[in-house]
Amino acid sequence: MKKTKLSLTLLLSVSFLSFNIYAQSGRKRTTEPKPGKTQPAKTVGDAGVNESRVGPEGETVEGDVIRVDTSLVMVPVTVLDRNGRYVPQLRRESFRVLENGVEQKIAYFATTDAPFSVVLLIDTSGSTRLRLDDIQDAAIKFVDKLKPSDSVMVMSFDDRIDVKCKATTDRNVISKAIRRTRTGGGTRLYDAVEDILNKQLKTMPGRKAVVLFTDGVDTASRASYDSTIRLAEESDAPIYVVDYDTSGTGAIYGGGGIPGGRGTILGLPLPRPGIPGSTGGATPGDYRRAVKYLHALSNATGGRFYSGDSLFGIAQAFTWIAEELGRQYSLGYYPSTAGKDGERRQIKVRVTEADLVVKARDSYVYSGSKYSASR
Repeated sequence: MKKTKLSLTLLLSVSFLSFNIYAQSGRKRTTEPKPGKTQPAKTVGDAGVNESRVGPEGETVEGDVIRVDTSLVMVPVTVLDRNGRYVPQLRRESFRVLENGVEQKIAYFATTDAPFSVVLLIDTSGSTRLRLDDIQDAAIKFVDKLKPSDSVMVMSFDDRIDVKCKATTDRNVISKAIRRTRTGGGTRLYDAVEDILNKQLKTMPGRKAVVLFTDGVDTASRASYDSTIRLAEESDAPIYVVDYDTSGTGAIYGGGGIPGGRGTILGLPLPRPGIPGSTGGATPGDYRRAVKYLHALSNATGGRFYSGDSLFGIAQAFTWIAEELGRQYSLGYYPSTAGKDGERRQIKVRVTEADLVVKARDSYVYSGSKYSASR
């Protein structure tokens, strides 16, 4: 009996010792993901362990350990054929990423089937008063064109910045949030952009994008044109802009307007219909600056700018954005060489298949452990 107890004690001691040695080795046991369920990538800031995960559609994050001296450079990528049709179902092996001409190892790859988190940011300043119902209709139709697995956060801004609903896949909640938007007074566009880039996007995992609906004229922000462009350059989320005309009797108000929108007579801004004493901006220069700003936002993040100077144009722009988001790949890599603050590096994304067109950001600026990207 004593021999049996002694043998059992020794056996348990050896087993516990083996387990303890394994636990201290730093290696983690891998498990197969359940069929039909994508396993999210775990990434811990600039210092931490990155576990490889493979989903059913090929979403992967590769490598065992994240390098502590660099951050992941994210590159949203759209691929089209020569006829302008989107090309889905490409695999990681189909892409090459070069930085300053040197090929980089792709550490993160998300297919076109990976879910998106979209921030829908709607300008509800006084200029939208006459057509808010139509704008809401267009926004709801845009959400309906996204994939069921895509989540949407709804925000609005005028002289206030309101989160109408947090990111959710519930289309009923999203539609009600859009319908709750109301027009206000001034326009805190820069503050709203700052809020999204500094706060809202950081709460969203995985692939994300911002869809901004505005005329681009800011009247009441504490943040500035330049400060928000710098923040945009540091963001991993593309910003898609739908710009609409509030400068005068443009087509958005149902009138004929002046060709090209941004209406003026003898260089003077036309009044906004139905809003006594108001104009579409202090000077025509306000609108030129607004369009320049909106182009800069989309260019800096790898997004796109659309001009929606009619209700039909707005609806069409939303359709194109939804289509592109549903067919966009996401690539990420850790630069093979360190850089200096302020150093700009060129990015080139290529595909191995012939006769395909790649659209992606083409540079980023090194800033310590952060990277900013621009076209």
